[in-house]
Amino acid sequence: MPKNIYDDPDFFKNYAQLNRSIHGLEGAPEWPSLLELLPSLKNLNIADLGCGYGWFCRYVKEKGATQVMGIDVSEKMIFKAKTMTTNNAINYYIKDMEQLELQKSSFNLVYSSLTLHYIKNISELLKTIFNSLLPDGHFIFSVEHPIYTAAMQKTDWIINSNGQRSWPVNDYQREGSRIKSWLGKSVEKQHRTIGTYLNLLIQQGFTITHVEEWAPSDEQISKIPELADERERPMLLLVSTHR
Repeated sequence: MPKNIYDDPDFFKNYAQLNRSIHGLEGAPEWPSLLELLPSLKNLNIADLGCGYGWFCRYVKEKGATQVMGIDVSEKMIFKAKTMTTNNAINYYIKDMEQLELQKSSFNLVYSSLTLHYIKNISELLKTIFNSLLPDGHFIFSVEHPIYTAAMQKTDWIINSNGQRSWPVNDYQREGSRIKSWLGKSVEKQHRTIGTYLNLLIQQGFTITHVEEWAPSDEQISKIPELADERERPMLLLVSTHR
């Protein structure tokens, strides 16, 4: 199993202080938008790739899912998810998604939140996901927006003569590894363009039903003013597909 940044004790400690770590789905500002993309969850078999603490796994089980599988490469994440879960219909596994194997024609919904931008061999993973879905099964995911993965750090903001900020994009068309400073550590992420994400899905056979360059609402910004930064450039890309 490859070494994972989330298993670094200091990084994991800092991650635990994030709003989405403390409050779960309700602490993730993009959650209302993702919620609108979900099908009826009753009696579904669901896999959550990059399940973290297991918040989504527990949510879908409460909403009537039959069986739920949570997968994460981080031992610390899976340990935390297990300690927070009491339902035996939710099963957690430590697996490397670069080499993931899923049983074919097994899931009605595969979900992934903020994980795919860590994956190098995304084509093979998408193939695995597609084959794991039942007919008309759904694959719904969020990733860091390509503008965000290509952007410079906040400290590199450019301030013009009017005091307006811009966040420069660094070599957008160059796909591949990008090293970002986050939570006090250097974190490797995979930058790819919007076109690459969408074309890989189409080539695999997915039907794309929704694409959203997420931004916080006025109401969210009024409650959490620091979210206004996320309107300087799109931070997240949300995509809904089905087989």
